Amino acid sequence: MFKRIMLFILTNVLVITTISIIFSIFGIQGYIREEGGIDFTALLIFSAIIGFTGALISLAMSRWMAKKAMNVQVLNPDGPLNDYERRIVETVHRISRTAGLTDMPEVGIYHSPEVNAFATGPTKKRSLVALSTGLLEQMDDAAVEGVIAHEIAHIANGDMVTMTLLQGVINTFVVFLSRIAAYIVSNLVKSDSMRHIVHFACIIVFQIVFSILGSLVVMAFSRYREYHADAGAAAYAGKDKMIHALQSLKRTINQVDTSQTSLNTMKISTTPKAMKLFSSHPDLDDRINRLSQS
Repeated sequence: MFKRIMLFILTNVLVITTISIIFSIFGIQGYIREEGGIDFTALLIFSAIIGFTGALISLAMSRWMAKKAMNVQVLNPDGPLNDYERRIVETVHRISRTAGLTDMPEVGIYHSPEVNAFATGPTKKRSLVALSTGLLEQMDDAAVEGVIAHEIAHIANGDMVTMTLLQGVINTFVVFLSRIAAYIVSNLVKSDSMRHIVHFACIIVFQIVFSILGSLVVMAFSRYREYHADAGAAAYAGKDKMIHALQSLKRTINQVDTSQTSLNTMKISTTPKAMKLFSSHPDLDDRINRLSQS
């Protein structure tokens, strides 16, 4: 379980850490005054540049990374498709139009026994909806339509951009606080030569620690957005189909593939109850109850 958490966090941490290292190597910092002390305004600007750059890079690469990592086969609506593939594409396009999308998402299938699906992409115009072969083989048409509607709701709600902006804010505070903490610790070292090494090492350590804490906020917001996506799916495809989709997922929850841990946040299923704080999705029973009572 610890490995699953670290792999998820590593995706974002690697980007901001790489940028931080590059900035340090080239001396692009400027928040430590020559006479000593921190220029907090300069540090906040510096932190925002690193934080939002990392988040925006991750967003820009999201669709491409998902295709490569999951080996998604994109279905060309104008190309040769079998009847079932064409029906999937038509369902995605129909629900997308119902949701008010003017540009149709790419539709893809990835080969996996897991019963799952995800939506990703940098904008509503450049989005992707992908479904596993396991989902298509084990769910009936009504459940598949509910799952598709849920993913379309994520796109229509602009969840990918919203999550990126939130991650940018979290990254900014991670960079900001880690450098303040590193400066305080390094000043306890008497040797000038060791002080720089300790400062650099502490930045990396504190960034990882604060990123873990920051991920709790991101995951909490992710769980919140899932309820909105469920409500959107109920509006686009019907409440009964969305509830049926969640019930079908519950029956197949043990079949979710955990080999692609870094992509778990895009998926519709949940993680074990022991890790609720780090889960990107609420408990399936909670989602079913909330939809039933709405």
